[in-house]
Amino acid sequence: MNADDQDLLDALLEGHHRALARTISKIENRAPGYRNLVSELYAHTGNADVIGITGSPGAGKSTLVDKLAETYRERGETVGIIAIDPSSPFTGGAVLGDRIRMASTIGDMDVFVRSMSARGTLGGLSTATADAVKAMDAFGKDKIIIETVGAGQNEVDIVRTADTVAVLVPPGSGDSVQTLKAGILEIADVFVVNKADRDGADRTVQELREMLHIGADVGFGGSGHHGADAMAGAGGTSTDDTDTDADTDADTDADSDEPDDWTPPIVETVATKGTGVDTFIDELAAHKSFLVDSGTHAEKVRQRYAEEIRTLLREDVNALLESELESAGGVDELAEAVRTGETDPYAIADDVLTPVADCLSEAEIEAVQAELNSQ
Repeated sequence: MNADDQDLLDALLEGHHRALARTISKIENRAPGYRNLVSELYAHTGNADVIGITGSPGAGKSTLVDKLAETYRERGETVGIIAIDPSSPFTGGAVLGDRIRMASTIGDMDVFVRSMSARGTLGGLSTATADAVKAMDAFGKDKIIIETVGAGQNEVDIVRTADTVAVLVPPGSGDSVQTLKAGILEIADVFVVNKADRDGADRTVQELREMLHIGADVGFGGSGHHGADAMAGAGGTSTDDTDTDADTDADTDADSDEPDDWTPPIVETVATKGTGVDTFIDELAAHKSFLVDSGTHAEKVRQRYAEEIRTLLREDVNALLESELESAGGVDELAEAVRTGETDPYAIADDVLTPVADCLSEAEIEAVQAELNSQ
């Protein structure tokens, strides 16, 4: 790491917000030296709670995030917000729409808001998002909130970055059915029916409750924290007679020796008025406690790091293969050879990969020889 980057790192760790902003810019732009900088951040991470907020456009994500940050500050906790905005078709940068709806904490230096461009990345999350979370964590933020674009099925990518995922569903729009189709049922740790003062909120809560029953019947719960008895009413928002049975089941499970599976609660909020935000925060805290107590948190962190390793390897190998393609004449020339029938894509892939594989084999042999020589 060069001297300038070392000074930047030191300033970030000392709590200078300007250094945090510069670090995230360096990360997002993939500027020279950013990888060494991020590598140094890892030793200072692991203390922040990372919360993902996702859901369809118009669900009120930005307004709820604003109220969430405001309430955390009232509780004496510092907050970092990463708002994944749609990309500008002209510059590729963030449109910055989310900042407009986050007005309650303007001027509060302990709430750091950063808009980042989705840049067309699968799931609306740029590859820089995880690194930006590391920067905020190392800086010392207590809570880090990631708000996604709301791009649909690919939002499941947020699972790889957040500890707890809240899925917002607006009332009376039929979005709850789309949520199930998109597979978001599997990633939701907390469901939030925002704008709950509107007509159709009760119906939406009921639809989500029914979906969770269906999900349990067909074996949903790929992340391993949705139990077979998953019912929305466990969050304290249900009003029908089935609550009694649900509570009884919960008491029975609590008495057993087996750790309880997490039951995604449904919280009703009116973000514009701050209604239900405290309950929402309590449910987020309950899920974090569940993760720690059950040992699931450690497994999630392992999976996250495994995915980061895979992502870095894909990026590096892709760059290496692009170099090999150029040395072989470039993609256009190779594609033309396929078009004229001189070769085929499989043969080209083998030809490009062979020297890479040979280099890896030679490196492995040299490593074994070096180990033998040292004995």
